[in-house]
Amino acid sequence: MAGAGTARLAELRAGRTTPEQAWQLYDSLPEVAVTEITTGRWTGDELDTGHPWAGVLVESGWYGKQFDSPDEVQPLLFAGPDGRVFPVDPRRVPLGLAGTLPAAGFRAARRMLPVLRPLLRTRAGRARLREIEFRGKVSAAMIYDHLPIVDIFRRVDEDTLLGVMDMRGLSDPYFFILRRDRS
Repeated sequence: MAGAGTARLAELRAGRTTPEQAWQLYDSLPEVAVTEITTGRWTGDELDTGHPWAGVLVESGWYGKQFDSPDEVQPLLFAGPDGRVFPVDPRRVPLGLAGTLPAAGFRAARRMLPVLRPLLRTRAGRARLREIEFRGKVSAAMIYDHLPIVDIFRRVDEDTLLGVMDMRGLSDPYFFILRRDRS
């Protein structure tokens, strides 16, 4: 299954993907346990399904997530143009602007990250990992501490996860990809 999932994810990334196609892939993938993903940093990318947030995280400098233990999780890592990666407090990210501003606005924000870093940065973990049931399978999920957001993961292969953001008030699914950072 992992080989088929890897190939299908590559196919979907190469073309225009519908939410239905993304759900079909997601539902076909096996579960992943929390203990299998608490290995440190994961780099992030998105699976563009035409969601209003498409491109927003990537353009704004999103690097990925960090899972050190079930209770020590950084849900948002960003990297500025200087390449420095740092954890961001999700409460300080204006999620309401996603999908309303053009990509150029988020590119400008990325250029400002070195200046904004002290205001956005957090040292404490801002989420937890738990195994929850979602769409008929029990799998690892990241639960934000202060926001109504749960990211639920499925295994694509040993080093790749497909995630979907479940956020109160967000009607369309936002799909993203995490790859184990081995650097």
